Amino acid sequence: MKYSDNYTAMDRELLMQKVQMQMSERRFKHVLGVEETAIALAEKYGASPEKASIAALTHDYAKERSDEEFQLVIRRDGFDLALLKWNNAIWHGIVGADFVQRELGIDDEEILNAIALHTTGAAEMSLLAKIIYVADFIEPGRDFPGVNEAREIALVNLDDVVAYETKHTLTYLIEQGKPIYPKTIETYNKWVAKHI
Repeated sequence: MKYSDNYTAMDRELLMQKVQMQMSERRFKHVLGVEETAIALAEKYGASPEKASIAALTHDYAKERSDEEFQLVIRRDGFDLALLKWNNAIWHGIVGADFVQRELGIDDEEILNAIALHTTGAAEMSLLAKIIYVADFIEPGRDFPGVNEAREIALVNLDDVVAYETKHTLTYLIEQGKPIYPKTIETYNKWVAKHI
């Protein structure tokens, strides 16, 4: 895919190299799977394939940073200090978007928002944010009970697969006795809960 210069000064090759330098081979393979899936979803649902490619390639850019680096950025850059009670699972999206903006020079709000929300979701998500949220969940390297059903739903209705993914994630966290990030509950209430 040829980039237009609208969202990054880098071409795809250079962006891929910069991303690859930040992560293990296994993580990079996942990132490429998310990109492939995100582009396909963007083409199906009418989002920009270029934005989908950039957001997918950078969504896990900060995933393998140290806790200390995240904590420093949370304190330094004015993030809500309540974030310090969480961990990499939450930080690499929300704070990771900050790394992408600062280090890669990507300023597009929709791309940064899609990176920030790719693990927690949100009550309000742009089309691109939904695509990255879902692509991360169903990319070809994923193998867990329910992933094939999620892939099938994604071919039919994007909002329905957002709901499926959110319910699946919440169920997993509850079964594991793990804390649930407040934004994930907001996502559930908007996309899954049936309101009277």
